[in-house]
Amino acid sequence: MDTTSGYDCDVVVVGGGIVGLSTAYAVGRAAPGTSVIVLEKEPAVAGHQTGHNSGVVHSGLYYKPGSLKARFAVEGAREMAAFCREHGLPYRSTGKLVVATGSEELPRLHALAQRGREHGLSVRELGAAGIAEYEPQVSGVAALHIGDTGICDYPAVARAYAKLSGAQVRTGGAVVSIARRADGVTVGTTLAEVRARVLVNCAGLHSDRIARMAGDEPGVRIVPFRGEYFELSARAAELVHSLVYPVPDPAFPFLGVHLTRDLHGGVHVGPNAVPATAREGYSWSRISPREFAGTLAWPGAWRLAAKHWRAEAVEVRRSLSHRAFTRDVQRLLPAVSSADLIPAPAGVRAQAVGRDGTLLDDFAFAEAPRTVHVLNAPSPAATASLPIGREIARRALAQLAG
Repeated sequence: MDTTSGYDCDVVVVGGGIVGLSTAYAVGRAAPGTSVIVLEKEPAVAGHQTGHNSGVVHSGLYYKPGSLKARFAVEGAREMAAFCREHGLPYRSTGKLVVATGSEELPRLHALAQRGREHGLSVRELGAAGIAEYEPQVSGVAALHIGDTGICDYPAVARAYAKLSGAQVRTGGAVVSIARRADGVTVGTTLAEVRARVLVNCAGLHSDRIARMAGDEPGVRIVPFRGEYFELSARAAELVHSLVYPVPDPAFPFLGVHLTRDLHGGVHVGPNAVPATAREGYSWSRISPREFAGTLAWPGAWRLAAKHWRAEAVEVRRSLSHRAFTRDVQRLLPAVSSADLIPAPAGVRAQAVGRDGTLLDDFAFAEAPRTVHVLNAPSPAATASLPIGREIARRALAQLAG
């Protein structure tokens, strides 16, 4: 674009994860010639949530019909498989078992089967003998087999979005200020200023901070939850053929410990979900007093703890006790031993929490003059990144035209 007009670009995207880069890609496809700059504070893109997940392409099974998560995950899973094939990126169709380990879980399993059919998914209900057809070493009384599931390399997908978008990606500069004017936004970073007509906030773990920096009160705060993983030993990895999940507890927003085969033949186990003591707190030793104090200052964090303290106590115990984690895995895979669980890198989930302690259950966006904020985009945001990117691009381009 013509920088003599006083702008460096039409759209500046804060955050070089898969959502920010899919937005840049979507803007380029929807409005060729629209100039985009993506700002990423790390030395390379996809350094946080995008690069610290299991690589699962989710089917959309778990999400409420009519929700953005359901619609975007179902669309996104199909589109992700097609995108990977088109661009020569790793992708494998694996299928998934959702396993009930006790009779008390059967009503929830049957409800999931109905939900899957409402989403148009390939759902097969299995008894114990049916489980053995797919996973002979997995223990359960009943299960669902979901055919619409796979695995891919999300960092590679994010890099492809960046390349195909035509956007200028600037790494290594953190955003330190945002000044909004009637005709645009000036974003100050540790490297330089960027003047844009519209700002898109895809900052993930820092999205609420960026919104407030822009002068917008998001009404939520990001409460980071660390998901800790193990990898199965080579011996134990042979016991698992695809993806094996427990029946989720609808009272708690996380899926519980599951088994996911990766593109390289390994099997990851996890994650649990424990409060992180920093926005990028990938271990118990990673502590940011300022960020942790900010979490504790949010009334919703205390209300959330009051609602879910029993479930969270179980998660923390599993984090601190190798034996407890092993016992939980053995409910699904009895043949695994403690020695088979090898520590693997953790991830941190950016979970938006309302003032009343409610965990936002769906993707959430907000708009203000010259700004679009992505306030909640945890899993399955990577799966759904193509439709999410189009939604954000639609909003940004509408602001650009306004």
